[in-house]
Amino acid sequence: MSDIHPTAIVDSTAKIADNVRIGPYAVIGPGGVVLDRDVEIKAHVCIEGDTHIGTGTVVYPFASIGTPPQDLKFHGEKSRLRIGAHNVIREHVTMNPGTEGGGMETRIGDHGLFMIGAHVAHDCRVGNHVILANNATLAGHVHVGDYAIIGGLSAARQFVRIGAHAMIGGMTGVENDVIPYGMAVGERAHLAGLNLVGLDRRGFDKSEIQDLRRAFKQLFEGEGTLGERVASVSEAHAENSLVQTILGFIAEKTALPLCQPKAS
Repeated sequence: MSDIHPTAIVDSTAKIADNVRIGPYAVIGPGGVVLDRDVEIKAHVCIEGDTHIGTGTVVYPFASIGTPPQDLKFHGEKSRLRIGAHNVIREHVTMNPGTEGGGMETRIGDHGLFMIGAHVAHDCRVGNHVILANNATLAGHVHVGDYAIIGGLSAARQFVRIGAHAMIGGMTGVENDVIPYGMAVGERAHLAGLNLVGLDRRGFDKSEIQDLRRAFKQLFEGEGTLGERVASVSEAHAENSLVQTILGFIAEKTALPLCQPKAS
C-alpha cells in the first residue's frame, strides 16, 4: 500500500508502486509518471511527463521534475526522464527530459545528491554517486561521470563532459571537458590538478595515485603535441587503470577541447 495525502493530485496515468509516500499538495501530472517502491515525494513537488523515479529516491518540496525542456527547438515530442535509485533531490531542483537532438532521454544514475536549486537540463547523462551542490547547473547534453562533485553556483555549458571522480570548484564556469580525477576551478575553469582528496576518500591505492600524479605532469607539462604526450604516457603507465581511464576519456571524439592548466 502507498501513502498518498488527500490533498495530493495524482493523474490516473501514473504508476505508483508499493510503499510510496506522496505528501500534501504534491502534483503527479499526466504523461506516464512511474514511481518505484519506497519513493518519497514530499509536499508541493511537481512531477510530470514520461518520468521514471527509482527505488528509495526522496524528492523534497518545490522540486520540478519532468517538465518540458528549456530548449526552443523542443516542440512537445515524446521524450523521457529516467532517475535511478536512492537519490536525494532537494528543494527547488529542476530536471528536464530529453529532446530529439539528444536521443530523447535525460538519464540520472543511482545514489546521487542534488542540493537546493540544482538544475539538470535536457539530454544530460549523470552517473552514480554524483553530487550537485546548491545551485549547480548542467546545460543540455552534459555528461557527468560517477562520483563527480559539482560545486555550488557552478555551471557546465552544453555538451561538456566531466569525468568520473572529478571535482568542480564552487562558482566555476566549465566550458571544456574535465578529465576524470581532475580538479577544475575559476570563473572560466582551468585544470588545477587532480582531485587527490577525492581519490584518497574513495580508497584508491596510494602508489597508483602517485603514478597518476606523474602521468598528469607528463600529459600537461611535457614536451611535444598532446598526441605525442598521450602516446608516451600510455606506454609508460600501461598498468595503471587510473591513467588509462584518463587516456580513454581524451581519446573520445567530442566537439569540445580539454580543460587545461592555467598558463604560467
